[in-house]
Amino acid sequence: MPTQWKLFADLAERAGDKRVTVDAAAGDTVGDAFEELLAAKPALEERVLEDGELRSQINVLRNGTNVLVEEEGLATELEGDDELALFPPVSGG
Repeated sequence: MPTQWKLFADLAERAGDKRVTVDAAAGDTVGDAFEELLAAKPALEERVLEDGELRSQINVLRNGTNVLVEEEGLATELEGDDELALFPPVSGG
């Protein structure tokens, strides 16, 4: 089953869509799904990568949980029906 990414703020603008479906399924990793996302929407690369690595201020969520903080990062294994989200830095006031 494919996995869907939700993109927010300028990431959605760069990708041209708020939702992107990629070829990643249960047993694959968040990193696999991330690579598929960048392959499908190369305009995101400049915004989310720095020297080939994920920028520190970009947040990657799986079912609302930040995988970079609370799980195993991009090595986190996908389960069925996972929803992934990519957030740029958020500020408020």
